[in-house]
Amino acid sequence: MSLVAFFSPESGAVDSDGEESRGFVPTRYAASLWAPSTLNGPAVCALAARAAEDEFATTGFRTARFTIELFKVARDTVTVTRGRLIRDGGRIKVAEVDIVQVVDGKEVIVARSTTVFVRESTDPPGERWSRPADATRFRPPETDLDDHIPWYGTTSEHGGEIVWSRDMGAHQDARRKWLWTRAVSTVVGEDPTPFERAVISGESTSLICNWGTAGIAFINCDLTVALSRLPVGTRIGVEAATHLETDGISTSTANLYDVDGQFGVGMVTGVENTAATIDFTSVKPGERYAEG
Repeated sequence: MSLVAFFSPESGAVDSDGEESRGFVPTRYAASLWAPSTLNGPAVCALAARAAEDEFATTGFRTARFTIELFKVARDTVTVTRGRLIRDGGRIKVAEVDIVQVVDGKEVIVARSTTVFVRESTDPPGERWSRPADATRFRPPETDLDDHIPWYGTTSEHGGEIVWSRDMGAHQDARRKWLWTRAVSTVVGEDPTPFERAVISGESTSLICNWGTAGIAFINCDLTVALSRLPVGTRIGVEAATHLETDGISTSTANLYDVDGQFGVGMVTGVENTAATIDFTSVKPGERYAEG
């Protein structure tokens, strides 16, 4: 039974119709470094992904895309999910999930996700381009440590091999970055599903791509994870692929890997948040930030 999780279940949350529904209480692993008493992005994304898969997954259909709009700060309070199926087709199914909290006595939707389920079949005939294996730079660190503390990587001084360590301050530079991460559970007592692992780790696209010499000062207002397959194993690699920034707005993409190779991509839009910059040379997040 997992005790390292973003949320613990709690009954007694009340919806807008006055009916009791199941809520989730954030644990310390859900805490954000951006501001006190707020939740981090991976925790909010994880809860939405869990709800979509739990309520709407169907045999023969695979979770192929997850998009979430993080349009309101999530507080350290009981959190409820509410889902609905908005498309139930023969090849494509689409579900929406709201992340709901009660703030100052009023219900607030802090995020809304869309999950696309696609029917599995066979690849069409013909050949198409894909990046050759020898062009892939990602190689996970050689380690037997199987805990929830992530490994961070940057290229060496001359752009050679990836240099790995667990010291975030050692990677606060302008070089390309990698992450080798093991997601914590979404809810206490549950192991994260492969889909949840992909979403939780995919949210690190923002960290890996927006992290520079002064720390991280872009906060992502969304996340999209696109999957050609579900990941295997417990750890996922996140590789900075592209980063662009203009007038306080950034766009970033990352490649997602498991032990068998690349399985998907992540994309985020960032907005300038300089006043709350997180400097990893002075902040020691430790377990609070583990896998977040």
